[in-house]
Amino acid sequence: MTVSALRPSAISPTVDFSVDGVQHGFLRLPYSRDDSAWGSVMIPVTVIKNGEGPTALLTGGNHGDEYEGPIALFDLARTLTAEDVAGRVIIIPAMNYPAFVSATRTSPIDRGNMNRSFPGKPDGTVTEKIADYFQRELLPLADIVMDFHSGGKTLDFLPFCAAHILPDKRQEARSFELVDAFCAPYSMKMLEIDAVGMYDTAAEDMGKIFITTELGGGGTATAKSAGIAKQGVSNVLRKAGILKGPSTASVTRTQWLDMPDGNCFSFAEDAGLIEPLVDMGESVVTGQAVARIHPIGKTGAVPKDVCTKRDGILCARHFPGLVKPGDCVAVVAVTI
Repeated sequence: MTVSALRPSAISPTVDFSVDGVQHGFLRLPYSRDDSAWGSVMIPVTVIKNGEGPTALLTGGNHGDEYEGPIALFDLARTLTAEDVAGRVIIIPAMNYPAFVSATRTSPIDRGNMNRSFPGKPDGTVTEKIADYFQRELLPLADIVMDFHSGGKTLDFLPFCAAHILPDKRQEARSFELVDAFCAPYSMKMLEIDAVGMYDTAAEDMGKIFITTELGGGGTATAKSAGIAKQGVSNVLRKAGILKGPSTASVTRTQWLDMPDGNCFSFAEDAGLIEPLVDMGESVVTGQAVARIHPIGKTGAVPKDVCTKRDGILCARHFPGLVKPGDCVAVVAVTI
């Protein structure tokens, strides 16, 4: 089915994306439920426009238990003025708003994972309807797309900004320019283990410049990780020529990392209590044990080691103390 054959989106914005100035409003999605027969999901949105120029679409809360993006973007929406901008900035601090307000990775309404729901459906679930609106209405407006992530409740990351290796090398180079401008402590040439249905893929397939982050985790934010997000988005907007004034980026350069293949990932094959053997940022070699899984059903059982498949540094780890078969235990990246 072609896009033109699809029914219109159920979402209606209370802002006008073509008007100059600052507008705070909502993306209103009708949602009839037990406690509100004619209710709606109200997704906060800010649009700041000043004349002609590029458009940046800034999103957080794609997963509802990741907080650096919402912190940075609620703050930016409150403080950015039209006089600061040349072009347009669209800010949606909590993209999957139902998940965000329930502090869960996926939506409490339909268990939808927003970052696996693209291109979405105008007559689908709530999550699919939100994805469809981004796919058909918001992504076409954008030149640059920045989507904030962190590890949520189940992972912890070294703080990095990232973009993907792309077939279009001009698009790829421009993406990595903005990653470098973000100036996180680390910058990643990122491999996704499952890119189907991702917001990233939807944007990149449209030819958009897309960058993302992983800024810590554990289902919370820190002063450091929130500060990296706030400074980074300002740096990116200045590099893109959308935010006026000179860059205030630190003179300290980022450390570039690469995730070249699936050997970067180590997964649990057993359930139990996880004991970290290597801390984040430390160097590892192929075959080294990075974690140990202790059986918890009885005492005296022999633990199982989880080992790396390549040399590098530990850039991500499983966060909760208990692990299940199939959980990602560790991610190793290569310094470049």
